[in-house]
Amino acid sequence: AYVNGSRILLEGTQGTSLSMHHGPYPFVTSRDTTVAGCLADAGIAPGRVRRVIMVCRTYPIRVGGPSGPMDGLIDWETVGVRSGIALEELTSRERTTTTNRERRVAEFDWVQLSRSALLNGPTDIALTFVDYLGVGNRHAHRFEQLTKQTLRFIEEVERVSGVPVTMISTSFDWRNVIDRRSW
Repeated sequence: AYVNGSRILLEGTQGTSLSMHHGPYPFVTSRDTTVAGCLADAGIAPGRVRRVIMVCRTYPIRVGGPSGPMDGLIDWETVGVRSGIALEELTSRERTTTTNRERRVAEFDWVQLSRSALLNGPTDIALTFVDYLGVGNRHAHRFEQLTKQTLRFIEEVERVSGVPVTMISTSFDWRNVIDRRSW
């Protein structure tokens, strides 16, 4: 692909905190989930990378059951009250793909954001589930249409990570992405 001048998009799996090298053992996966690990697994030299997009959820999740610690654990009812999204919608969508178990949810982890940015060296952040900060965000098609609370949250994500939030997912629909990239 490089010889042909093609662009390559490599998508990693799972989160940085599940990395076998950087996560809380034994609650890790069997590989390094950082950018460096993904590149090594794919056989791509770090010097060939132009952009690193780190994906962050407004409310982190883990699979239900004994799948590791989560700081600031809350429940889906709390997310529903805060966002204005019906509890039934949240619990029906927030299920694991393989085992169909309900996911656990927690408050946004600012330490985890900072550490993940440090370990991955992102050039951009894609922030997902901003409708969980307020259901009104589902109707936003431009950055300035997001709620004031969401705009403040994004500013804080950028301040803590040192990286611009350039893509913002406003609902489950793939077309609901605010794209602020300049590249």
